[in-house]
Amino acid sequence: MRVLGKVFHVIDVISEWSGKLVSFLILPLIIFIVYDVVMRYLFNAPTDWAHEVSYFMFGALWVIGGAFALRFGAHVKMEVIYERLPLKVRAILDLITAPLFFAFLGVLLWTGWELAWSSVLRLEHSNSFWSPPVYPVKLIIPLGAFLFLLQGIVKFIRDLITATTGRESA
Repeated sequence: MRVLGKVFHVIDVISEWSGKLVSFLILPLIIFIVYDVVMRYLFNAPTDWAHEVSYFMFGALWVIGGAFALRFGAHVKMEVIYERLPLKVRAILDLITAPLFFAFLGVLLWTGWELAWSSVLRLEHSNSFWSPPVYPVKLIIPLGAFLFLLQGIVKFIRDLITATTGRESA
C-alpha cells in the first residue's frame, strides 16, 4: 500500500503541474482573442493567425487540463444531489460511471495517437494562408489523454478503496 501511495502521489503531482503549466496559456489566449475581435469588428481587418493560434491554445488547455480537473474534482456533475450523498455512495456511483470514462479516454488516446502520428509523418501544416505546423499541437492530444487516463486510474482505485472501507483514500 505504501508503494501505491507513492505512485498515486507522483501521478497527482504530474497532473497538478501539467495543469499549472498550461494555465499560463490563458492570458495569451485572451489577448489573441481580444486582438482578433478588435481587428475584425473595429478595423474590419481580420487576422490570418490569431483565431488559429487561439484554437491551438484552447485545445492544449482542454486536453492537458483534463487530468488537472480530475485531480481536484472540478469536472461537472450533479453537485446538488451528488454532494449530499454519503462518501461511500459517491465512490460507488463513480465506479459505476468509470467504464464510460475509460471508454472515452481509450478512444481519445487511440485515435489521438493515430492522428498525431500520421500528422508527424507528413509534417502536416494547416490549410490556412498562414499555414503553421499542426503536428506539435496534435501530439498534445494523446499526451493529454494519457495524463488524464493515469489520473483516472488513480481515482478509480481510490474510489474502490473508499467504496470498500467507507473512508477516503489518500
